[in-house]
Amino acid sequence: MHRPLLTLLACLLCTSLQAAEPIRALLITGGCCHDYEHQKQIISEGISQRANVTWKIILHDGSDKREFEVPEYRNPDWAKGYDVIVHNECFGAVTDPDFVKGITAAHFNGVPAVIIHCSLHSYRNSGAADAWRELIGVTSRSHEKARPEHVVRLDIEHPVMTGFPATWNTPRGELYKIEKVWPNCTPLATAVGVDSDYPNPVIWVNTFGGTRVFGTSLGHDNDTMNTPEWLGLVARGTLWAAGKLDDDGNPLPGYAGTGVKPIRLESLKPIPEPAAKKK
Repeated sequence: MHRPLLTLLACLLCTSLQAAEPIRALLITGGCCHDYEHQKQIISEGISQRANVTWKIILHDGSDKREFEVPEYRNPDWAKGYDVIVHNECFGAVTDPDFVKGITAAHFNGVPAVIIHCSLHSYRNSGAADAWRELIGVTSRSHEKARPEHVVRLDIEHPVMTGFPATWNTPRGELYKIEKVWPNCTPLATAVGVDSDYPNPVIWVNTFGGTRVFGTSLGHDNDTMNTPEWLGLVARGTLWAAGKLDDDGNPLPGYAGTGVKPIRLESLKPIPEPAAKKK
């Protein structure tokens, strides 16, 4: 093959890789008991360093108003135009089943999801709680006291677990007690608690109406989120949910991130749960 033709093909390939459309992600966050102001930065910056993602971030400071209903969810087309939705919210006292069904319907109809920590306990008092739990892939109604978690990777090959250690002790944590694993969910790592002396799934993948869902209960505090283990895991989970992760756990061509570097925060102090209250 002539050298000019090879050069042209190389340039076309380079242009093609550079022209890959970024993953359009919507991060919905806020609510009770966590430092969501800083977590939105950790999640968006940390994932974008590892995956070609652009963000719209909706932060609602619900504080202790666990009955707060994110107004964007009232729009039937709330998820339209996004390749993946990242849920990092904590609104456990919402009771309107139609409101919750409006969230789950968007995912059932094809918009992938990433589920983080207290999202598991959101909407648990609604008449559509099981639709939310089926989307997530697991059912949890309670958690243990805040303490580090000893995470054990299961002997299951999956690209989102590429590079994740066989065991990992989180800097801090809050183990969610898992009561049920839904039929389309595959746990990938577990942790045994003090109160719950059995392996609780803490990382998993799920399908909901054929839609990919990645979930983790890890991420109570900033110190755990702002680690290469957590950010690498959730970045791969985001890529996988959006269909941009190859079988070896690498971003598809054009979907690598900007490069890993420290995330500078004003404070890394987690906000404790209010006394005498549970999520």
